[in-house]
Amino acid sequence: MLYFKTAGESHGKCLIGILEGFPAGVYIDEVVINTEMKRRQGGLGRGGRMQIEEDRVEILSGIRKI
Repeated sequence: MLYFKTAGESHGKCLIGILEGFPAGVYIDEVVINTEMKRRQGGLGRGGRMQIEEDRVEILSGIRKI
């Protein structure tokens, strides 16, 4: 089973995500994730805040209990 946990504030300095139960050996590419997040920022119905904020993913730790 896949679990996704978050911590932090949506408009704070950062939002932390913890993904548990992700299958071993799956490659995760920050560039691909950031490209999709940038594309999301330009979506319809977005407020002015979306124009001044830049969402970016940064993977800070690795795999645990391999």
